[in-house]
Amino acid sequence: MDTLWFHIVQWLHTVGLHIDAGTARDVAEGAARATAQLDMPGLLALAAALGWASGFRLYAVVFLVGMMGVAGWIVLPPGLAVLQNPFVLAISGAMLMVEFFADKVPWLDSAWDAVHAFIRVPAGAVLAAGVFGADNATMAVVAGLLGGSLSATALATKMTTRAAANTSPEPFSNWGLSLFEDGLVVGVVWLATQYPVAFGVALVVMLVLSVLVMALLFKFLRAVLRHVSSFFSGSAKVA
Repeated sequence: MDTLWFHIVQWLHTVGLHIDAGTARDVAEGAARATAQLDMPGLLALAAALGWASGFRLYAVVFLVGMMGVAGWIVLPPGLAVLQNPFVLAISGAMLMVEFFADKVPWLDSAWDAVHAFIRVPAGAVLAAGVFGADNATMAVVAGLLGGSLSATALATKMTTRAAANTSPEPFSNWGLSLFEDGLVVGVVWLATQYPVAFGVALVVMLVLSVLVMALLFKFLRAVLRHVSSFFSGSAKVA
């Protein structure tokens, strides 16, 4: 406890916040109670949530989880303690703001997602594996595979949905989807850390919905592409 208390005080001093010893100890004790809640179901739920949510908003996930650790709402496993670093929080917070606005612009959102397809999936795997860390290599590998797969599924769902929405000239559908995703990431992380079993049920539902949405929208996009192709073919014949 004393070591944890020391690190909390040290971190607060680095960001310019000076508190008395009693307050810092209270924070540390609250953090210890939060750690006790992270049993195996809690750790698995956290790993799955980090993977899934990273497919939608990687920088938001890093910033949100890091701030939850700093605030003492949860005590992060050693493999994720780096998320509390002030430099990591500053960078993830800045990128969060960039992504928030980029994700609201039609077509720019799809381009942003395409670029981040090479970032979000491996990052989701690394974050999920970090829940268990080097102390439990077997579970870290399992969590990494789970996190990467969930991140890829979420990203594919997001990209397919946005591609369909971008066929419409109005921007409101993009804004609505983007805001929904913002709220979804916060909700997923909160639910996983507070009610792991309920999160597990919700995750199964989200996976089923993702498969259905991708199947329906893929057919829609394929029909749109056929229509566009026939339109240009007809124009070429007339010319």
